[in-house]
Amino acid sequence: MGVKRSLQSGGTLLGFSANVLTILSTATNYWIRYPAGHSGLWQECNAGICSNSPCQTMLAVTAACMVLAAGSGVVGLVMGLRILCQKGDSRGRTTSAIFFLCGLLLLIALTGYTVKNAWKNDVFFSWSYFLGWLALPFSILAGFCFLLADMIVQSTDAISGFPVCL
Repeated sequence: MGVKRSLQSGGTLLGFSANVLTILSTATNYWIRYPAGHSGLWQECNAGICSNSPCQTMLAVTAACMVLAAGSGVVGLVMGLRILCQKGDSRGRTTSAIFFLCGLLLLIALTGYTVKNAWKNDVFFSWSYFLGWLALPFSILAGFCFLLADMIVQSTDAISGFPVCL
């Protein structure tokens, strides 16, 4: 297995990990916790009773960006698997752009949520929130893996007359 295949495999594995973390982060309700309970993007739980979160603009933007990041991550993962399974024409730049878009959406969502909640007293960020931050570098690294693999493909095509084994 060459360098190109290793980068594509690593990008796919990183993309899968980023997707799992993004979906878990988006679906769970432990973004912040406070003495009376906890809340997430969709529900607030106080004293064991959960109800839908009130409509707030920043919370809606965060939720929308997280859902879009999860969706674009799934598309990037499917494209990465397609690149791994097929020989010949690869769409490495498109796949890397999708993973970079996923990272940008995660960054927007998590930064907005941080700014909204960082100044509150007795509020602590919890594990769902940290899973989102953990998904961010995985998504960006997956994008770099596919970008580097595509650069190897491009350079190999450019010097195809020479005996190079990449």
